[in-house]
Amino acid sequence: MTGRDVAARTGWQPSKVSRLENGKTAPSDDDVRAWCAACEADDLAADLIAASRTADSMYTQWKRLQRTGLRRLQESRVPLYERTNLFRVYTSSVIPGLVQTDQYAQALLTSITQFHGTPDDVADAVASRMERSRAVREGNHRIALIIEESVLRHVVGGVETMAGQLGYLLAATTLPTVSLGVVPAGRCRDMWTLETFNIFDDERVHIELLTAAVSVTAPNEVAQYISAFAEMAKIAVYGPQARALITSAVDALD
Repeated sequence: MTGRDVAARTGWQPSKVSRLENGKTAPSDDDVRAWCAACEADDLAADLIAASRTADSMYTQWKRLQRTGLRRLQESRVPLYERTNLFRVYTSSVIPGLVQTDQYAQALLTSITQFHGTPDDVADAVASRMERSRAVREGNHRIALIIEESVLRHVVGGVETMAGQLGYLLAATTLPTVSLGVVPAGRCRDMWTLETFNIFDDERVHIELLTAAVSVTAPNEVAQYISAFAEMAKIAVYGPQARALITSAVDALD
């Protein structure tokens, strides 16, 4: 199809089609729907609308997010946490923030601050993270966590800090709102190890990379992360088996 074909099917002026094609004008939601209809691709409209809305914020460097420190970043996500009913978190690197102790968070955020060279407001950032984590204990929230067994063996902040964190993780498994699954090391699997990601209801996914945070809202992409989480859930162990892996990690601490 040519630009004139699109203009004829949508009833637009050819100049509007040209501006949209060349990125000189940002499309409205209705423009996206009309364009997709003209191309007989209505099923793509929802994903394209979501991508258009979040194009500027989908990939954001940590340097930009953390330029004034970590506290504001923690606080900025409180509204999202408060309105989320179902949290689904998969991590292959660190203990999920929702079940971190303040000592573990202190050690982790200190490392992040030093590595990225951001202003040191770790104490305030930890306090904000602990406030945000009230979602585990208060309100109408459900939390499903899946962690790789290797996360239990990564010593963050020293032996004493890690022992306290693993002890808290054991306690978290008894909370009625929390489901904790551990993917055992060495288990045969069809789903490969992924980057850490957080799913907020069925609406948004946050992915954590070394240099940037990625926010996904396109329905098709969110659905893929939900599917990946479900696959991880199939190979994870729960209840007594998960607690045994945590206890084994505690026993292995020097």
